[in-house]
Amino acid sequence: MAKSGDLFDRSGGGKRATSTKDTSYTARDIEVLEGLEPVRKRPGMYVGGTDERALHHLVAEVLDNAMDEAVAGHADTIYLELLAGNRILVRDNGRGIPVDPHPKFKNKSALEVILTTLHSGGKFNGKVYATSGGLHGVGVSVVNALSDELIVEVARDRQAWVQTFSRGKPSSKLKSTGPAPNRRGTTITFHPDPEIFGKQLFVPERLYRMARSKAYLFRGVEIRWKCDPSLLPKSKSDGGSTILAEESFHFPGGLKDYLTSEIGERATVVPQPFAGEAKSETNGTAGGKVEWAVWWPTDEEGFIRSYCNTVPTAEGGTHESGFRSALLRGLKRYAELTGNRKGSTITADDVIDGAAGLVSVFIEQPQFQGQTKEKLVSVEATKLVETIVGDNFEHWLTGDKEAGNVLLEHVIAKADERLRRKQDREQQRKTATRKLRLPGKLADCSSTASTGTEIFLVEGDSAGGSAKAARNRETQAILPLRGKILNVASASADKLRENQEIQDLILALGCGTGAHYNDERLRYERVIIMTDADVDGAHIAALLMTFFYREMPKLIENGHLFLAQPPLFRISKGGRTEYAHDEEQKDELLRTVFGGKAEMTRFKGLGEMQSVHLRETTMDPTKRILLKVDVPTAADIDARREAMRTATLVEDLMGRKPEKRYAFIQENAKFARDLDV
Repeated sequence: MAKSGDLFDRSGGGKRATSTKDTSYTARDIEVLEGLEPVRKRPGMYVGGTDERALHHLVAEVLDNAMDEAVAGHADTIYLELLAGNRILVRDNGRGIPVDPHPKFKNKSALEVILTTLHSGGKFNGKVYATSGGLHGVGVSVVNALSDELIVEVARDRQAWVQTFSRGKPSSKLKSTGPAPNRRGTTITFHPDPEIFGKQLFVPERLYRMARSKAYLFRGVEIRWKCDPSLLPKSKSDGGSTILAEESFHFPGGLKDYLTSEIGERATVVPQPFAGEAKSETNGTAGGKVEWAVWWPTDEEGFIRSYCNTVPTAEGGTHESGFRSALLRGLKRYAELTGNRKGSTITADDVIDGAAGLVSVFIEQPQFQGQTKEKLVSVEATKLVETIVGDNFEHWLTGDKEAGNVLLEHVIAKADERLRRKQDREQQRKTATRKLRLPGKLADCSSTASTGTEIFLVEGDSAGGSAKAARNRETQAILPLRGKILNVASASADKLRENQEIQDLILALGCGTGAHYNDERLRYERVIIMTDADVDGAHIAALLMTFFYREMPKLIENGHLFLAQPPLFRISKGGRTEYAHDEEQKDELLRTVFGGKAEMTRFKGLGEMQSVHLRETTMDPTKRILLKVDVPTAADIDARREAMRTATLVEDLMGRKPEKRYAFIQENAKFARDLDV
């Protein structure tokens, strides 16, 4: 018998008071999502959103499965095809997805279970795949859930099978299509669901780069790329086709070949890159494998790219930490060996900043941050990379002492410059004869006069690399900043002095701050804030404008500060290309110029724009759009009022009192529109 007041008592005991209005929150309000419904309901949790990047992540998930077969030694050829109608085909010659009935689901094949059930696959226990990029058993089922059509063809045991799906559910039974004595493997063809991704199209160049980079990451695989010719740009005026309709990728040299192709004809500090691969053995079993390649270009326009089990980790992680530590340890030990006492002063930043490096690890059961696998968090990866790369780096340095000495002196020079800048800040020496020392990440222009020169403030090394490639080296300088800078409106003076990004910015401009500001010492005629055309980019721009408003108001008043306006869309049709800065302009161009239909690319950020497009739209003075930043001055009574309102608004939104920001949001929420939710 249920006790009085028991939650599950249906006899009437323990009744709770009910409202006359039906505003209660009961069990009926709890929704239970089954099968692949969670994926369609919240695609951002599984592929990071519904934008162009997320669209291409679908391809990466399927391609990763094919690569896992290759890395496991069961496949040596993979096909990636972009078909007409925005369809993708991925084929491998591996073992093929099992088609026999699943032990837990007697009425379903293993293939159907894999395609329709989250967290199902052969990569959980490590018996079928020693290492793999697909780990959680969600990748291909997510692709199935977010496709309005998906076809799986399997050839195994000398027999061919096929089954179709739509929006995560089977649209046909698994059926045999006859004998296949000379064929094996899995073929997946899918079309992304317009209900999820709208009218977005796959970008051939992006898929081409994906296929090429995967081939570099595993020497034992050949990836054959194919694209419907009608989907490629027809002419140079239309952006120019930099890719072929068909191409085969196979790189026996691995990451060394990759790095060599990236550096091209650029001058380097040492003649050859430091590259190699090695395995770690633990108690007779494989502990992991590391492949690496690093070079130091003299222009110091470098990059660091990392991978785990062929999956690109855009946000780095523990393997990158081990890579940094390994290079630092190797150079420090080499300095000790050669008796160079200055080697003790170098840091990992001195070694890595400006270097072009690639590191790829293969480990069992890696742990990533999120389903999109952008950051590796496996602790063991740090020690693995640090040990293997560190030992080999020491051998490389001692094996070619001439190259080792040149590299060591290069890094020590960077350390000396860093220490000199630190000393200059601490002592605040302001003599007219002091030699100007610039931040290490600044790519300065060659012009010695400030007239006609510009400095672009960009967010991150990725955007910085694109901007450096797109700039006019004579008049345009680039200073990459690490994400969101310090909010000077809420920071103390001590924090302001200690912030490296702020100090580098002040040093690059050369005009001083506050009462020490001198417009004649400003090294550039225009200071241009160039950030991504998204919310994060707007936030960074707001922080930079706040900095200039608080610390260098005269710079704004004298008309030196501008905002760049990078486009959001590239629209092409035939031989014509146009750019749109927002959705409204895009729709207008489609209606008036292109007749409603055209090939369209949405730029995720500056780092993903090709340098030619960035130059043409945002950096070329003859074609770009710049917004001049201005503030009211106290010239008359009306201007003084406006100046006071501006000062109050800056303090309310950027100052130390969060209640002011909350009040502003409440008062102005009704005016918000076009929210990215």
